[in-house]
Amino acid sequence: MRISATINSFKSSNIISWKTTGKLQQTLVGCIELSGKTLQSGKVSKVKIWPGFTGQGRYFEFHSNLIPASIDFVRELLLCTSLCKDGYKIRTVEHLLSALEAKGIDNCRIQIQSLDSEDTEVEVPIFDGSANAWVEAIEQVGRKEALDRCGNNVEKLAPYLSEPFYVSRNDSFMVAFPASKVHISCGIDFPKGK
Repeated sequence: MRISATINSFKSSNIISWKTTGKLQQTLVGCIELSGKTLQSGKVSKVKIWPGFTGQGRYFEFHSNLIPASIDFVRELLLCTSLCKDGYKIRTVEHLLSALEAKGIDNCRIQIQSLDSEDTEVEVPIFDGSANAWVEAIEQVGRKEALDRCGNNVEKLAPYLSEPFYVSRNDSFMVAFPASKVHISCGIDFPKGK
């Protein structure tokens, strides 16, 4: 099954429900600004991450176009995750988004620019190939309770599985099981050279 078909069937099923976590939504205390070389094109891009209001979630702004960091906008590309909307594409988002998730940042605006103003696609800088630069920047600026435009806080929601979920493609697979805590196990097996 193609990944996009799997995602659509997953979203429209009763396998997933959203529940409150007992925690309040969070955002950044201030702005983060980092620039760096990108992996695929080798160009330099600049990223500014701004605090956000509750309920806005994480979203990218590229040439004044807003692209939510949502599975609804994921497109397949070899060796990276891309978000696409209205002809604009943001590539290699996985390290930045994983750092935001790991550090508990639920709401923020991610403004991204390439040096070429005519580009319709841009990449997030790769730095050392990990999420470390993003994690350090988030820790440096700090996290705070996010508020809505009226000054109210809102509880964070999290997805819960009601039954096991399995998807495969060629020799790759993923399995998710209902659980009270997140636990991730992974492995990779590269063929040995002769």
